Amino acid sequence: MSLPTERVPDSALEDLADRLDRTRAPRLTGETGWARGTDADALAALLDHWRHRFDWRAHEARILDLPWEESAALRVVHQRSIQPGAPTVVLLHGWPDSVLRYERVLPLLRDLNVVVPALPGFPFATEGRGMDAAAMAALVGDALASLGYERYVLSGGDVGGDVAEQLAALHPERVGALHLTNVSPLHAVFADRSTLDAEALTYVDAAARWSRAEGAYIAVQSSKPHTLAVGLSDSPAGLAAWLFEMLHGWSDEPFAADDLLLWISAYWFTNSIGSSFATYAEAAKPVPYVSTPTVLSLFAADTKPAPVSFAARFVNVQEVVAHERGGHFAAWERPDAYTQDVRKAVALAESRIASR
Repeated sequence: MSLPTERVPDSALEDLADRLDRTRAPRLTGETGWARGTDADALAALLDHWRHRFDWRAHEARILDLPWEESAALRVVHQRSIQPGAPTVVLLHGWPDSVLRYERVLPLLRDLNVVVPALPGFPFATEGRGMDAAAMAALVGDALASLGYERYVLSGGDVGGDVAEQLAALHPERVGALHLTNVSPLHAVFADRSTLDAEALTYVDAAARWSRAEGAYIAVQSSKPHTLAVGLSDSPAGLAAWLFEMLHGWSDEPFAADDLLLWISAYWFTNSIGSSFATYAEAAKPVPYVSTPTVLSLFAADTKPAPVSFAARFVNVQEVVAHERGGHFAAWERPDAYTQDVRKAVALAESRIASR
């Protein structure tokens, strides 16, 4: 299926409806709230909404209307500025989302050139093979070169943050500044404890505790992704349960049902959940240090927020912006605040040019 250049066929919508009608609810042990995974009652309501009230066609029309382009090995959303010589910003999404993470940011950046790559293995990508962040970074760099961009600012978090660090290390002459909502979580995994101060050790231990309590998805997606992919690719209820848990737990405020289902449907109709696991199963070792000037946004409800002193070990932090609201999907949850921080990174890049 070649989304987003064509509509989902009616047969795919009919198949989804049939599968939802035949959902078999599991037998559960103990309490059925969020403590042991996705809340059973919340999931039942979401599946009912998906079957009877969610209008995919309305959302699809909006997705198809985005300024898509094919570039090198990637498909990108490419919003060109009407201002000649405008700076360029590259928005890099994470997991479990897609280019849709930035749908609310795009209208706020019309004065800039904005490129949002559909990363390989994720919804809407032309490249269906998943790959690690270093390989993705190389493809993003090639795509930007084919679009004619020799210099740009990179913005992202989660997988997108990993790709940004890798690309800045690969092409430091092209990346004017970084805007990150987190440094790569792999820095905590690979950190040499003998070199860490007390604050960094406290953070690394806290991140490890979070992974033990909340990171079961990391363990299975990195070790047995093919087993998991079978169930999630075949059952819309299973896919919804898996993604709903993350979207609920990592955001500052509840997603509206239609927003949840838009992101879940993107994975369902593109059959990309299995390939999206590649960044976990084939994780690239993080770059030791990135000297590119960096604006670090800290959103209060994000997962495993690293202290600034730890982040500064790995990226050249020039400015820190702390936000009292917003979670892991800040570009969707707080687009105005996110956009303001992107502009800080653009200003940082422009000041570097002016000082030469």
